[in-house]
Amino acid sequence: MGTVTFQKVDVDGIGVFYREAGPEDAPTILLLHGFPTAGHMFRDLIPQLAERFRLVAPDLPGFGQSDMPARSVFTYTFENIANVIDRFAEVIGLRRFAIYVFDYGAPLPFGIRISSPQSSPRTATPVRKD
Repeated sequence: MGTVTFQKVDVDGIGVFYREAGPEDAPTILLLHGFPTAGHMFRDLIPQLAERFRLVAPDLPGFGQSDMPARSVFTYTFENIANVIDRFAEVIGLRRFAIYVFDYGAPLPFGIRISSPQSSPRTATPVRKD
């Protein structure tokens, strides 16, 4: 069973809380939670996979322990949330990763840029639980 760490990083003015476990050099899985939950929903899954994978489970903006910007300064759309998670991945240095999605998190991978002129190319692979 791997040790889970809890951190919060600034993503363009929004504090994004996340849980992380596993070796930094292992294949990485970005875990995106459903509605109305938070990364906490992966609390039982993370320790089971942490020996083989690096697991990162952010709380989406407005959920869990991440910041909840006022609607007057942040429009809560899938596109905007995807942009925050895309930048979050850049901020914490994710380059190549699979994405495990559940419920509300499912549309977000479609908005995450795989590569951009501002950053090195990244690879993200959505994975689905059968």
